[in-house]
Amino acid sequence: MTETAAQGAQVLVIGSGRTGTSVARHFLDQGSSVVLCDLAPGAVCEASLALQVEFHPGVDGVDLVEGKSLVVPSPGVPATAPSLVRARSLGIPVLSEIELAAARLNVPMLAITGTNGKSTTTELVGAILRAADRRPFVGGNLGTPLLMAVGEDVDCVVAEISSFQLEWVQDFHPQVAAILNLTKDHLDRHGDMAAYGDLKARIFARQTEADFLVVNRDDNDVSRLAMQAKAILCTFGRSALVGDGAQIFEDRIEVVWDSETYTVALADVALQGIHNEENMAAALLLTRAVGVPHAIALSVLKEFVGLPHRMEWVCEVSGVNFVDDSKGTNVGALCKSLAGLPAGRVVLLAGGRGKGASFAPARDLVAQQARAVVAYGEAADAIDEAWSSAVSVDKQSNFEDAFGAAWALACDGDTLLLSPACASQDQFANYHERGEAFAALARGLAM
Repeated sequence: MTETAAQGAQVLVIGSGRTGTSVARHFLDQGSSVVLCDLAPGAVCEASLALQVEFHPGVDGVDLVEGKSLVVPSPGVPATAPSLVRARSLGIPVLSEIELAAARLNVPMLAITGTNGKSTTTELVGAILRAADRRPFVGGNLGTPLLMAVGEDVDCVVAEISSFQLEWVQDFHPQVAAILNLTKDHLDRHGDMAAYGDLKARIFARQTEADFLVVNRDDNDVSRLAMQAKAILCTFGRSALVGDGAQIFEDRIEVVWDSETYTVALADVALQGIHNEENMAAALLLTRAVGVPHAIALSVLKEFVGLPHRMEWVCEVSGVNFVDDSKGTNVGALCKSLAGLPAGRVVLLAGGRGKGASFAPARDLVAQQARAVVAYGEAADAIDEAWSSAVSVDKQSNFEDAFGAAWALACDGDTLLLSPACASQDQFANYHERGEAFAALARGLAM
């Protein structure tokens, strides 16, 4: 159904970034005509596509929808966009890039979603599979569109999947799926937690009794969603384990699979932090579901150090450790990061552009873990309002001034933590750029 919807016809692709470019190439290869648009006035079309597509920069696409056989939006385009509303009103199918890719991939897929930990878990699963002499394609929301796996010499696909990508799936069917956690995020786009959870549940909606679903049993929202699943359920968490799954103890992770128990000593692994204990537990189950021996997974865990901008140690200056958690773009991620640090020895740098969720749920933990908070950017007032009754909050307008204020507050033995709990786009292009700015400022202090 996915392929025939646009075979030889006109397809509207919205967004000219990596995803849109991959989709455009996909349909050109199928013999379809492609109209490509991008709302950004300065948007450009890749030179290799410029002569093959009809390109419209600075256009939202609403006037280009009529007469098309299919519309494919990039993940950044919300369902409320006028072009997508118009497409639905005309009965024109709207599909996501991951739906198109899944229809053409003839290898098993391991798909990972959740609010936090997706990227680390996805990369860790890929590393374990490579160590087991598999040939995985690792991508999706990480930055490499799944369509780029089509036709490649791979024997499986490991995909980070976001709620944005799940908005327009139809037959998407990973053989192994995971929902790591659910905390308030992207509510500015999805509206409420019920709608957000419903989108996440689409990752297993097409699974059958022969498939595997890995979930966090300690997350009540995730557990409720999993009750709908047909797949074989494997759970991880700190609470008592029933059936196959993983249990996280203070000093180890125990995996039970087919009545056998495997143990990972936390002292032997490179990843640190309670959030990473959960990520490792999920990765152990995901890879066990596709037959990777425990010994191979353990060998990878001993070396795997994690991803840039996720609790990444940057440097130490005058006894102060600088930690870059720029990827912590929501309150749930902030809480996980704070909980893994010594209480009362954190100077927290937070702020940016809020994503529709309240900062209040983090108030007590921030007060327990942080000596002081410096809030910056568009969310500074909201952070101050939520936390200032429990901890000292210094407000700054821009990031560099906020960094300077945080450094002035830090003492020998402290951790100066960038964990923004916000998106970056008020002052940076993305969280990578924000993290690099933080690291440059920190390293500059030592010069």
